[in-house]
Parts: sequence; C-alpha cells; structure tokens
Amino acid sequence: MSPALADLIAPGHTAIVTQECQGAVVGPNAGLAALADEARRVALPNIGRLLPAARAAGVHVVHCLVQRRADGLGSNHNAKLFALGRSAVAIEPGGEGARLLPEFGPEPADVVLHRWHGLGPMGGTDLDAVLRNLGVSTIVAVGVSLNVAIPNLVMDAVNAAYRVVLPRDAVAGIPAEYGDAVIANTLSLLATITTTDDLLHAWK
Repeated sequence: MSPALADLIAPGHTAIVTQECQGAVVGPNAGLAALADEARRVALPNIGRLLPAARAAGVHVVHCLVQRRADGLGSNHNAKLFALGRSAVAIEPGGEGARLLPEFGPEPADVVLHRWHGLGPMGGTDLDAVLRNLGVSTIVAVGVSLNVAIPNLVMDAVNAAYRVVLPRDAVAGIPAEYGDAVIANTLSLLATITTTDDLLHAWK
C-alpha cells in the first residue's frame, strides 16, 4: 500500500458509503437474483470485513438505501430497471427489503439515509450535505451495482469535488466480466482503485 493511499483515506476526512446493501437488492429474496448471488460471492463478505475496521479507525460509515411507497407514488417508473428490480420483499419504509442487511448494522454511530427515487445515492438526496457536514472529502464506495448505481455514485461524487476510492473486491455487477470492464475502462479514470486488504492495512 502506498503512502498516497494512506493519506487519501485518512480517517479524519473519509467516509465509507455502502450502496443498497439491503434485503430487496442483495438479500435472499432480491428482485435481481443474479446480482444478489454475485454480490454474495465476494463483495458482501469483504464489506463485512471493511465496516468494523472503518468504525474502529474513526472512518464515518454511511449506508444509502432505497425505499418506495406501496403504491409507488413519487418513485421512478421511467426505465426498465425499475420494473426488473421489483422484489417479493417489501421495499416500503420499515420493511425487510428496505432495511440494511443485519450483518452490516447499523451501529449507533453509522448514518443511514433513504432515497425515494433515482438511480444513485447522491442525486437529489441528503448524501452530499451530510458528508460535507461530517467533514468528508474522500468517499470509499462499496456495494452494488457496477452496472448502474456505483458508476452513478462515482461520477456524482467526482462532479461534487470528492475524491473517490473504489475497492474492486467490495463492489459487484453482472456479469462479473462486465463489472471488471467497467472498473478497468471507466471507473479507473475517475477513482483510485484498490482492494479490501489495502484498506484494512491502512485502517488497522
């Protein structure tokens, strides 16, 4: 691990942001079962290693979740993805599908944010304001998916002047080869690409 990475993810200005690590997206009854299966293969176990280390080091932990009303009012219906992602698990506030996977917390110091619409956790949400109020300038982005929401988060964050770090083994997309290609050909131009082990070494 380079000294530059250690400085970039120093606890005083860093937050780890989990994207849609919730029942309806990566749980056992997820709407996109193939994505959930791929996330459980590598990314979710590594997120489970990162979160305790981040908390112990004093890195802020922010969980970004999606929810919608039972009647769908106020949520998007203008893309195929929103229909494909419908799950047998309720994604209404308080429902299993809208809750963080229990193995990830939340712990008392974690921040949990919910959104009602959109493809990513930053556009039209409280995430930017919350991170700035926490003094954050570096985002470590983890979760799903490399197909849509993770690129959306990375681009929105870079446009908002954050530095972004992406542990390649704590994010997932489908097929896995496509996720790798997105990292290699797009996200590597915008974010610092690293691994779970390098982050753990920096934060221990």
